[in-house]
Amino acid sequence: MRNYILSGIGILFIGFSIFFAKKLIDEKNKPKPIKEKVVKTVLTDTVVNSTIQIVIPANGSLIAKRRVEIYSEVEGIFKPSNILFKPGQEYRKGQTLIRVDASEYYSSVQSAKSNLYNDIAAIMPDLRLDFTDVFPKWEKYLSSFDLNKTTPELPKMTSDKENYFITGRGIVSSYYNVKNLEQRLSKYNIHAPFSGILTEALVTEGSLVRGGQKLGEFIDPSVYEMEVALSKSYASMLKVGETVKLTNLDKTETYTGHVSRVNGSVDATTQTITAYIDVKDNTLKEGLYLEAQLDARDEENAIEIDRGLLSESNEIFIVRDSLLDVMPAKPVYFSETKVVLKEVPNGTVILKKAVPGAYAGMLVKPFKTTDKTDDK
Repeated sequence: MRNYILSGIGILFIGFSIFFAKKLIDEKNKPKPIKEKVVKTVLTDTVVNSTIQIVIPANGSLIAKRRVEIYSEVEGIFKPSNILFKPGQEYRKGQTLIRVDASEYYSSVQSAKSNLYNDIAAIMPDLRLDFTDVFPKWEKYLSSFDLNKTTPELPKMTSDKENYFITGRGIVSSYYNVKNLEQRLSKYNIHAPFSGILTEALVTEGSLVRGGQKLGEFIDPSVYEMEVALSKSYASMLKVGETVKLTNLDKTETYTGHVSRVNGSVDATTQTITAYIDVKDNTLKEGLYLEAQLDARDEENAIEIDRGLLSESNEIFIVRDSLLDVMPAKPVYFSETKVVLKEVPNGTVILKKAVPGAYAGMLVKPFKTTDKTDDK
């Protein structure tokens, strides 16, 4: 019985071996599948050289073109007025911004004016006797002298004799002393140099104002200026008077400005040049951050493509007979996302979108789109 069992197992093992060997032989003789060549579909574009407008992006904050920092040259108590000295308050040109109490100083001015009047009145008898030809004009000056008004200018001297007499009596020196005091008195009232708005107030009514103390800031909100720093390579492109398109950060508002000034020197640290852009709009406020697009120049016979399509060796991929190839190009301007190229012949088929792993000799197939798709 044991022999029968072992014989059966041996026969089964031999049969399984023959079957397995035959299967291996059949698989070895089976023809290998032919791998199909992978052809990548790419987006292409045909080169048509044209005039490309080079636009330089820049950004900055608005500041008022006309602004005044208000300082006091005198000392005294800030007197209250009908208009509160507060940020946001509007003033017309010539309107009083600050009134400092000048009652004590005003008295000294009036005293000096009174002394001048008395000095002129004291010489009138002598003028009547010795200078009968000039007496009328001095009499007229004395009669028009008003202590409550600004001291009028002295009559013009017509002769050396008259000049020596008037000067010798101390009239001229007294006159200029009074004018100096009056000039000082005018500084107790600070007036608006132009129509504008108060943006900063550092004193309040009733407080003591000291000489040299900063009192606030006053601006003209009708015209703002934006300072932008550009690379020195753009210095030759900028022109005063060029129109500039400005937008806010949200791209919801658009403004039009003009290049008003271009700095004549390059910043040695940053190697940039500063340009100033004027912009007018009632909705603008000082400190608003805007982005600018400066039209620098027009580049003829050029194309504009994505920066990612230009290699570090200044070469671009082109499609020639369904194969990728490389062609040298001359970049003339780089922006954040685009590059302007020259010396690319018309009719050259180039890649419109970068292809991962692209190399010269790679088999590709241009993607064909309908006109309807292109319009989209």
